Amino acid sequence: MHQRRFFIIQIISFVVVCAVVTFTIYIFHSHEIEEGNSITSDEHVTVADHKDATYILNGEKVQFDDGYNEKVITPDSATKIITRYFGSELFTDLDGDGDDDVAFIIIQETGGSGIFYYAVAALNTESGYVGTDAYLLGDRIAPQPTTISSNQVHKNVVVFNYADRAPYEPMSTQPSIGKSVYLKVDKETMRWAIVEPDFEGESALQH
Repeated sequence: MHQRRFFIIQIISFVVVCAVVTFTIYIFHSHEIEEGNSITSDEHVTVADHKDATYILNGEKVQFDDGYNEKVITPDSATKIITRYFGSELFTDLDGDGDDDVAFIIIQETGGSGIFYYAVAALNTESGYVGTDAYLLGDRIAPQPTTISSNQVHKNVVVFNYADRAPYEPMSTQPSIGKSVYLKVDKETMRWAIVEPDFEGESALQH
């Protein structure tokens, strides 16, 4: 009787230990997967071409393949998020190292009627191009040539020019109001900083 009880206790103990070990492995593996999929703005990969770089849009990584990225929203949905290269390139030194980097515009379609335009840059490093965060310019705007700031005080400041609509105009109206945004890359965070056109002080980091 005692031997049988002892044998049962051993079996129960073995089952409990196996369950604990299995649960621990599951938690550890899940944590590794979660960390592997996490998005951090300071995590960048260098590539030979800026059209193959990884950019951060709204906190999510978007890796280009020849200027194109396609993501299915849900496995059972035909709706896709398409992000692609648009143009308006400007090759200029953005980080002060003497090498030409590139600033340009990309667009993203999320399945609705909107076409969202973003300003991005790729810094030219010794090991390749590194993509930045994306700055939202607007929905269904009309981009114009990207230029370098003519303000003598500004250093490595890019001007993204585009046409937009008045606040009261419907989206069906052709953009006709000229706008410009002055941006500078913070190479430590790889984020855009907003610069006032006539401001001579420090720029403000984009939030």
